[in-house]
Amino acid sequence: MAADAELLIDRRRLRRKLSLWRVLGIGGLVVAAGAVGLRVRAGTEGPLFGAVQPQIARISIGGFIAGSESTAKLMKQVGESAAVQGVVVSINSPGGTTTGSEELFRNLRSLAEKKPIVAFVDGTAASGAYITAIAADHIVARETSLVGSIGVLFQYPDVSGLLDKVGVKVESVKSSPLKAEPSGFTPTSPEARAALAAVVGDTYGWFKGLVADRRKLDDKQLAAVSDGRVFSGRQSVPLRLVDELGSERQAVAWLENERKVAKNLPVRDWKPTSGGGFKLWSALGLGADLLGLDGLGGTLRTLGAETSEIARGGMLALWRPSPATPAP
Repeated sequence: MAADAELLIDRRRLRRKLSLWRVLGIGGLVVAAGAVGLRVRAGTEGPLFGAVQPQIARISIGGFIAGSESTAKLMKQVGESAAVQGVVVSINSPGGTTTGSEELFRNLRSLAEKKPIVAFVDGTAASGAYITAIAADHIVARETSLVGSIGVLFQYPDVSGLLDKVGVKVESVKSSPLKAEPSGFTPTSPEARAALAAVVGDTYGWFKGLVADRRKLDDKQLAAVSDGRVFSGRQSVPLRLVDELGSERQAVAWLENERKVAKNLPVRDWKPTSGGGFKLWSALGLGADLLGLDGLGGTLRTLGAETSEIARGGMLALWRPSPATPAP
């Protein structure tokens, strides 16, 4: 009897172990299948699975443009993918920081050495976002899109008047008169303003030089488009800011006809992986996404990125129209 009882206990233990391994095995298969599905949806490929279906990669640039390591990695992945035959850069952005726009431009030009690139303006490509557009070898824009705003902006608050009203005075000891200027706590001196204007002017010259080089504009043509205004897509064609009017279909057709990309390839979204760390605006955006408020989620993340970058200081290549003046 004792032997039978021990045998029964051993069998139960064996069943438990087998059940555990079955669960682990099934879980592993589910995870593997999910990983393959994510790779296929993202258009990526892995060493175990080989290249996926030939495709055109769509990289979307929207919201506030800032420096992004994840976007730089994405460009590298797209460039190294044997599955990607061409790239559509879909743009809907008012711009961002000058450094972030410069980084994005250079990453796209590096990608263009490996894959043919076309830009599609799906709304707005202003200021820093136009720097993104000219990184492509061909620009297609919707007729009613907004393009241009070629210029540079340096903004800072002057709260000296408010401090005077509340009786607060900020003292500072500086190594030289222009150190930490502008401070915002004191009125900007003529010397500090001139120094800032020189930096803005130099960066503006860099911006105009990019436009002239990439769009093949002479001095007269460049002067006509570089006063900071935006133009509609329809206006932009004769000004040579864009090459063609149309939708993403026209952008893909250009890749097929001019860069000999195979016809009728699927267009797949390639998206950067999210950076680590918990941030309030990102968390609020995720909460909005979970509630089905996709538009609000994107707006919250954009606001967080813009607030963070502006707080760091620096120049902006950003188009932001002033609030409308109420009618009397």
